[in-house]
Amino acid sequence: MKVGVKSTALRFGDSTKEWTTGFGIACISSLALSGYNADIGWPYYAFLAAASGQLAWQIWTVNLTCRADCNRKFVSNKWFGALIFSGILFGRVFS
Repeated sequence: MKVGVKSTALRFGDSTKEWTTGFGIACISSLALSGYNADIGWPYYAFLAAASGQLAWQIWTVNLTCRADCNRKFVSNKWFGALIFSGILFGRVFS
């Protein structure tokens, strides 16, 4: 802050988890709408539910004051992506 660096972490402050939850809801909602518009099969939604749970776990369990924990949660985003990709793959097979 002293040197003029701006970041969302500074802007959101104590309400970071609330903002992140809102962004997560928007992300999952958009993915669900995209799946509906693409007429993708039911497995997509099962994987989307799993991805939602993984995202919720990240948000609820992260310790924002611990850099190492934040990094561990950030690295676990690969599982979110893998779940979405798997949902698309299996959803197309069963559509």
